[in-house]
Amino acid sequence: MIRSTLWRLHADRESPCHVKLLRTQKVVYISCGEEHTAVLTKSGGVFTFGAGSCGQLGHDSMNDEVNPRRVLELMGSEVTQIACGRQHTLAFVPSSGLIYAFGCGARGQLGTGHTCNVKCPSPVKGYWAAHSGQLSARADRFKYHIVKQIFSGGDQTFVLCSKYENSSPAVDFRTMNQAHYTSLINDETIAVWRQKLSEHNNANTINGVVQILSSAACWNGSFLEKKIDEHFKTSPKIPGIDLNSTRVLFEKLMSSQHSMILEQILNSFESCLIPQLSSSPPDVEAMRIYLILPEFPLLQDSKYYITLTIPLAMAILRLDTNPSKVLDNWWSQVCPKYFMKLVNLYKGAVVYLLRGRKTFLIPVLFNNYITAALKLLEKLYKVNLKVKHVEYDTFYIPEISSLVDIQEDYLMWFLHQAGMKARPSIIQDTVTLCSYPFIFDAQAKTKMLQTDAELQMQVAVNGANLQNVFMLLTLEPLLARSPFLVLHVRRNNLVGDALRELSIHSDIDLKKPLKVIFDGEEAVDAGGVTKEFFLLLLKELLNPIYGMFTYYQDSNLLWFSDTCFVEHNWFHLIGITCGLAIYNSTVVDLHFPLALYKKLLNVKPGLEDLKELSPTEGRSLQELLDYPGEDIEETFCLNFTICRESYGVVEQKKLIPGGDKVTVCKDNRQEFVDAYVNYVFQISVHEWYTAFSSGFLKVCGGKVLELFQPSELRAMMVGNSNYNWQELEETAIYKGDYSATHPTVKLFWETFHEFPLEKKKKFLLFLTGSDRIPIYGMASLQIVIQSTASGEEYLPVAHTCYNLLDLPKYSSKEILSARLTQALDNYEGFSLA
Repeated sequence: MIRSTLWRLHADRESPCHVKLLRTQKVVYISCGEEHTAVLTKSGGVFTFGAGSCGQLGHDSMNDEVNPRRVLELMGSEVTQIACGRQHTLAFVPSSGLIYAFGCGARGQLGTGHTCNVKCPSPVKGYWAAHSGQLSARADRFKYHIVKQIFSGGDQTFVLCSKYENSSPAVDFRTMNQAHYTSLINDETIAVWRQKLSEHNNANTINGVVQILSSAACWNGSFLEKKIDEHFKTSPKIPGIDLNSTRVLFEKLMSSQHSMILEQILNSFESCLIPQLSSSPPDVEAMRIYLILPEFPLLQDSKYYITLTIPLAMAILRLDTNPSKVLDNWWSQVCPKYFMKLVNLYKGAVVYLLRGRKTFLIPVLFNNYITAALKLLEKLYKVNLKVKHVEYDTFYIPEISSLVDIQEDYLMWFLHQAGMKARPSIIQDTVTLCSYPFIFDAQAKTKMLQTDAELQMQVAVNGANLQNVFMLLTLEPLLARSPFLVLHVRRNNLVGDALRELSIHSDIDLKKPLKVIFDGEEAVDAGGVTKEFFLLLLKELLNPIYGMFTYYQDSNLLWFSDTCFVEHNWFHLIGITCGLAIYNSTVVDLHFPLALYKKLLNVKPGLEDLKELSPTEGRSLQELLDYPGEDIEETFCLNFTICRESYGVVEQKKLIPGGDKVTVCKDNRQEFVDAYVNYVFQISVHEWYTAFSSGFLKVCGGKVLELFQPSELRAMMVGNSNYNWQELEETAIYKGDYSATHPTVKLFWETFHEFPLEKKKKFLLFLTGSDRIPIYGMASLQIVIQSTASGEEYLPVAHTCYNLLDLPKYSSKEILSARLTQALDNYEGFSLA
């Protein structure tokens, strides 16, 4: 305890407190008097603080000092030893051989020849010579002494010295003497332990080894970053540790020759070190252990998940707020490889626990263990959001889909979020993985969204059924409500009919299962008609003749036009349509950039999004940011305006008030780029996007949407183009006379695989109503091919509602190819054969 630093607090402290002003001074030695402290730095400087009533601080005053203050009189001299008595201080300078004293001299303890107090460092009288110095020819060499070491205590001073003639260098307090410091764990120590354990494998030897291995202090001081004295800079942002040397040492210990030591490390970690880690470390230097332990290879071994890996997570999660923030800062500084290893460590622990959950006799243990692993991953995930060590999908645990009933887990989470306290033993005490959405991959999240959709659809259906019963009881059956959202539309007036139909339905009706009826067509909607409805409606709405969207040729993407003359409800309709498509598990063909999905999830688009939408503009802005010269104004000739074309007329828009008078220069170029991007994605499209998003969120809003990343939301809405045609064949189902080995089936797949990509996509559209792949992959399509009794002159027929293909028994590959091509070219709509 350093009492002097607490004077202004008017209280003593029973635990160590941090002297922050010395953090960067590279302190290597400390000496304390009765009420004052002196510290020696690596460079030979001296700081003092505390009581100064006798001048023992050496600041030419009798004042107390509550903060460390350098002894200015000793600046320019390299001090190697200091010692404090009760109220006096000594300092030794080997270059001159002199000892300096200051403070109380009442008992002659200063050696200055009088008993007065001294406020500044004064030389101790005597014949002192420097070890490396030269005496004059006239000097009496037998009178001179070489100082070896100084001591002080109470009101006394002692000097250990030798004759000049047979001297040796003085002790340097700045040089570490291992006997006086915390034991370190390194190659030398390991070698000594190995020898001792092989020669004397008894209790005393083992206890000595275990005592060091169980000490957090020993580990904390063992792997310091010594390059340019980096460990002296240890702070809440700098750990000052050499993790590479930690890794190397642990790897050596994994060899068979160190098996006995490895056994002791395991025992020490399990029984002492990890369980005894403090929730409130005394200083940031005491927190290095939290970076060291994850390097221990056996933490990656599932045999030690319960005894090492999970307890370490619990210890980390027990940390108080401030040390927990320090660890977050340190994690943000480590290399991506270390960070990824830590993420994979606890992902593995989660999978291990889920696979073995039935083996836990006490369910609360399972809950505690998996909660610790998940919360540790959550802590890492939040750190990664700031520093981007790894991609967000690094946190995905794909095994969850096969280990957990995602629908059940989501329902439990939904009930908990809704505040339902029924059956508390199930809802309250069960860990719901949906509380940690970052571990779910896109397919799992899609299943959650579909579960939410089914749940809300069921609520809407039940509400309609309940109202229907009420209407029957009150003899008003004409007012009965349909349990489905039924849309009656005509192909020749699709947009107008869709606007009319959707406008008469309430928000709750939009949550019902969708059924589409095309006027004059006999197809029953089992999913395929709905898919065609979405495809045709969006194709019509996105038609360039309406000017609602701008087409970017260099990216083949669409974005909201700056100006258009259609009503807001058209954009609202597109939003509702997209929401209904997701809600009804239907992929649609939309060519929007990732920026749209970012905005729907309240993520602000940036320059990278502009590069995707308009590569030419994006590259130009990046060149502006990267330009190394000072002549930006002359080279780029830009001001804070943007030129936009509207119906053939180019207009200049101001990015900021008075932007046409503000020239872009080196100092404001980032501001210009930010304003440019903001105009494209926010300001210029605010009116139209607001209408679109309100329609989308009316159907597909809610907390479950927040679980998605923008790229996942895009894949769920529009599917993807990760075609795996072989998988399409492998998952196909055959009916009638057909099987995978039937000659006609073989001819079909030979022909299909020879089709170019665009023709294969056209076949998907013909058979399934969409040319894109659902987020679950090609296998989820599971097409059905059945034989027919019709002759070779007939074309294949697609029952899009069922992904079913009627395939006549063609006798040759040429005939099959011709008939299939003709069917694809003639494809228009739906009917039931």
